[in-house]
Amino acid sequence: MSSSGPKASKRPGRTRIPMLLSVEEWMDLRAFRALRGAGASWAEIARETGYDWRTVKKYLAAEAAALPPSVARAPQGRLIDPYRTLIDDWLEGEPRLQATVIFQRLVAEHGFPGSYQRVKLYVAEARERICPLPPELHRRFEVLPGAQAQVDWGDEGTIETLAGPEHIYSFHMTLSYSRDPFCCFTTSQDLLTFWACHVRALAHFGGVPAAIVYDRTKTVVRRHVGRGEPVPLHPEALAFATHYGFAIIVCAANRPQAKGRVERQVKVVRDGVLAGRVFYHPAEIDAAFLEWLPARRAQVHRTHGEVIAVRAKADRAALSPLPERPYTVCERHLRSVGKDCLVSFEASLYSLPWTAVRRRMKVELRVTPEQVAIWSLGAEPALLASHARAGARGSWVVEPAHWEGLPDGRSAAAGHELVRPVPDEAELMASRSARMTVPVARRDLATYDRIGAPA
Repeated sequence: MSSSGPKASKRPGRTRIPMLLSVEEWMDLRAFRALRGAGASWAEIARETGYDWRTVKKYLAAEAAALPPSVARAPQGRLIDPYRTLIDDWLEGEPRLQATVIFQRLVAEHGFPGSYQRVKLYVAEARERICPLPPELHRRFEVLPGAQAQVDWGDEGTIETLAGPEHIYSFHMTLSYSRDPFCCFTTSQDLLTFWACHVRALAHFGGVPAAIVYDRTKTVVRRHVGRGEPVPLHPEALAFATHYGFAIIVCAANRPQAKGRVERQVKVVRDGVLAGRVFYHPAEIDAAFLEWLPARRAQVHRTHGEVIAVRAKADRAALSPLPERPYTVCERHLRSVGKDCLVSFEASLYSLPWTAVRRRMKVELRVTPEQVAIWSLGAEPALLASHARAGARGSWVVEPAHWEGLPDGRSAAAGHELVRPVPDEAELMASRSARMTVPVARRDLATYDRIGAPA
């Protein structure tokens, strides 16, 4: 008679307990359930599967659970658990206390043996429980035609040009009422480029909105201040806004919703113009945008429900007129004048008239993309010189008239005594002899005898 299981199960005085299978083993064993339905005994199925017949019966019986077995595990404590109350107290006293600071204190003051990752995860959970942040809600706002535009930059990565790789940025201005877009592409985000893009955008729209909304970019904001404090504006931003007649609105920190219209436009232009295309010059991307623009303006905007071009007619009609002449944006730099009557800017040298140079003189450079103007400082600045901007670093931009009459160190210039006349040898010896003659008093030797004689 064959055994119904392994021989060890027949040893006297020993009770076999059905095995506790893992999920994988349970799934393998359940595949033999059809044998039981076909009339096979528990022993036959046990020999086929290799399990004890009691284990087979436990998992293949009609009343067996239909779900895989779960292994009960004893709860394990976490390294952070003994410090939870301490961390909670710290967060209640200072809700914005950083996890890095908490970790440092735990290690230094309480001997915490765990890692920073454990502290960071617990602090994130505890902060939400102890001092939850309010939901980031905002009120939707609408503006009147011509009342507002919004400005933003986009980083479009690098393209390969004939001159080498160039990093490309996209400048965006969107009219808030109609969502009418403007975009141009540049290789810089500096002050001159930023406001030059404004000139192009306002000319594109044919007018000036009442206000323009900006991020806290350094080309608009002179320095960052705390929440609720007045924001000091860049002098060029103030001058440009005054010339064109619009107000500057600076968004609060970390509030992109304040200019969501242009934020959305950055992605729309990126998908519609740049995606799946290769360009070799920023001008090619500008042309592609102008080619795509009519299709965008013909769409019905999902927010206001009107065709963008139709709604833009009222928006553009309400804009203020452009000034007669565009504003010339310039960078201002303070420089010292060298003894050679040259000032340095971007590793190039520019001259100014030597007759206007004073000792330890400082001047102001007013730089545009095409010109470098040198102005004097003081209550009434005066233009000292103006040059075309150097096309390459290390250039010399010198006006010959600025050095006219200035000695070059090799010969005397007219009207200037560079080297004093050299006297002849007799005069030189007489002068030297006169300097070396020193009057000496003469005394009789008996004078010294009298001084040294005993009293």
